Amino acid sequence: MDIQQIAAIVVALLACAADLRTKRIPNLLTFGAVAAAVPFAAVTAGWTGVGTALAGWLVGCALFFPMFALGGLGAGDVKLLAALGAWLGPMPVAFVGLYAAIAGGVIGLAVSVHAGYLRTAFRNIGALLMFWKTVGLRPLPELTLAHGTGPRLAYAVPVLTGLMVTLWLL
Repeated sequence: MDIQQIAAIVVALLACAADLRTKRIPNLLTFGAVAAAVPFAAVTAGWTGVGTALAGWLVGCALFFPMFALGGLGAGDVKLLAALGAWLGPMPVAFVGLYAAIAGGVIGLAVSVHAGYLRTAFRNIGALLMFWKTVGLRPLPELTLAHGTGPRLAYAVPVLTGLMVTLWLL
């Protein structure tokens, strides 16, 4: 395991602790992680490393931004994946995002079952799909994070899970 992977794990663990405790991922953590990753890449791999770090940051932003724009993820989740991308690069962070989405679905189902919310969750998914079919891809206000009433998932946990699966498979 290299320094970049260890740094990514530390960032994800700190994000999990904050997200579970406060339901927020601090900007100091996400922006600080990027502010450390880019100079580290410059020192260890020159301009190529900087390009890789910035490409990883961009891919991390791009992967989760649509869910944020639709009101399904918080901005901290987007910034967390972007920060991990700055440490890992574009291809690994794409896998982190994929495995985080899978883990988020599984954990979300478990949280819904535990909260007695599963039937409502599936009904909401159906309503959301019908809404998108009729008015287009836009947030359904009553089902966004800002207005939803269902159980909340600290999404840093699935992101950490996606990171660990990615690193295990590398």
